[in-house]
Amino acid sequence: MAPPVSADTQNPIEIREWNVPYEGRPRDPFAAGPDEIWFVGQTDGYLARLTPSTGKFGKRDLGEGAGPHNLIVDKSGIVWFAGNRNAYIGRYDPKKDEIERVEMPDPKAGDPHTLVFDADQSHIWFTVQNGNFIGRMAMDDRAVDLMPVPTEGARPYGIKVALDGTPWVALLGTNKLASVDPETLKIAEYTIPEEGARPRRLEVTDDGRIWYSDYTRGKLGRYDPKTEAFAEWTLPSGDKSLPYGTALGGDGRLWIVETGPQPNQFVGFDTKSEKIVSVRPVPSGGGTIRHMMYHPESGVVWFGTDSGTIGKAVVSPDESLIVD
Repeated sequence: MAPPVSADTQNPIEIREWNVPYEGRPRDPFAAGPDEIWFVGQTDGYLARLTPSTGKFGKRDLGEGAGPHNLIVDKSGIVWFAGNRNAYIGRYDPKKDEIERVEMPDPKAGDPHTLVFDADQSHIWFTVQNGNFIGRMAMDDRAVDLMPVPTEGARPYGIKVALDGTPWVALLGTNKLASVDPETLKIAEYTIPEEGARPRRLEVTDDGRIWYSDYTRGKLGRYDPKTEAFAEWTLPSGDKSLPYGTALGGDGRLWIVETGPQPNQFVGFDTKSEKIVSVRPVPSGGGTIRHMMYHPESGVVWFGTDSGTIGKAVVSPDESLIVD
């Protein structure tokens, strides 16, 4: 385990990382509890669990070609994962050590990408990047709906569900965001004014506004569905930023990782004051941090790195610390 990085007056967060004992790009951790962290090994095809209090890891191989992309854990402890290279969503029961596969109903939907629950965990919403779909799977009968994105080559990527139940999606292949009506399953698209924008991940604040990482332009962007207005802020590393993974804290602070700089930079942005509140280098370097998860009970953001670590950032706020 790498030593913790202490907070200081300029960068008020602590980051700690655990070295993963397995090859295969550990990524997309999900905290089922403060001491139960699940993640995938994307290139080596496994699910794994970290117990932070002991530093112990466990692994479950998924077989050749699975290419798991991300996972989420439901309230009963079942792990759901995206079989990104084998056209399925997986269900893993840790108690029984059993895996169920939910196959995609359309062969064009070969790469389920990012999974999220709706509020009551009755459905999983997901993106299919190269297949150009947004999908929904019912948890009870495993029925899958696939909605083609109107723009060809849109590459639906990051996805989050707003408080009103509307899924929002970053369309990485174009300068657009999308939403899905959860009743009619109709997709609406919203064009970011800058043609060169490429949104990758996004978050939705309680006021319904959409915040996204603009991967190519080094911006943090915001879309307000009520006013239909866009706004953006330049990140510390500018056009060399390559912002990727994001997480939204319970205090309305958004955490975003610049993957262009090495080491990666963990940047905090207060969505209320609209100011940067933290810039912290990742101790392991990070390589690339692709997806993150905020665990509200512990106030921690969990992340995986291409450097082979699972990390946590303690993001306790301090209003007196502002980086201008």
